[in-house]
This record gives sequence, structure tokens and C-alpha cells, in this order.
Amino acid sequence: MKLLTILFATFILALLGTKVFHGEWNFLFSGNLGMAVFIVFTGLSHFKFQKGMAMMIPDFIPARLFWVYFTGIIEIAAGIGLMIPFIRELTAVLLIIFYVLVFLANINSSKKKINIFKADYTGPGMDYLYKERIPMQIILIAWTWYFGIYLN
Repeated sequence: MKLLTILFATFILALLGTKVFHGEWNFLFSGNLGMAVFIVFTGLSHFKFQKGMAMMIPDFIPARLFWVYFTGIIEIAAGIGLMIPFIRELTAVLLIIFYVLVFLANINSSKKKINIFKADYTGPGMDYLYKERIPMQIILIAWTWYFGIYLN
């Protein structure tokens, strides 16, 4: 849930900034900026914790390191896409699909107790999945839908 701090802090700061500099609350901009910063941050983490993230991918999928880098690039591109009004809705739909697919890797990671930061098997396991990852996925999907599709 620490990652959600990035999402909420960026949202609040952007919301305050739009009020101060433009005289009105811009929820559409602030919500999409919050998610953009969040997803770019997580995309960059694919390049720092690539070994641990590769361990998350099910064994039957080949070239796991390729997929870690590829999804990192996809996440960075999605962050940019959310900030471009004419592709925002498409980006949001694709990002929601991406979140569902990534959740499958999180299930695998939790079952194996993978610690992505250390690239070993000392992670929190299924407890993390139920207490943190599922609630976070719900928030991310709902947020992306609300600001990227519904308000758009």
C-alpha cells in the first residue's frame, strides 16, 4: 500500500495546484496525473528490480526478463497516454486490462513467497495478496476507470 501514497499525494498536490493557479479544482487532470506518476514510477521499478519481477512470471512463459522490461515500457507509455486527452480513454481501457493480467503474476508471486526487491523466496506470501494486493488492484482499476473513462 506504500505505492498508493504516490498516487494519492500526486493527486492531492495537483488538485491544490490547479485550484491555486487556475482558480478551480481540476479533478480530471489531477486524477490522471496521479495515476500517470504512479504507473511511470512502477514502470521504472521494472528496470531496478528486474530479477525479482522475472521470478513473478509463471515458469511456463518463456523469456521472462523480456516481459519484465516490456511491461515496464508499457507502464511508462500508459502514464504518458493518460495525460494525452485524445488517447486517454483507450489508454485507460488497456491499462485496466493490463492490471487484470498483472494480477495473475501477483497470485503466482504470492504463492511462491517471492520478494521482488531481494529476488528470493522470503516474501510475505498469500497474506500480502489478500491484505494488500487485492485492495490495491481494486483501487487502481476503479481509479483508472473513473478518471480515465468516466470523467473523460
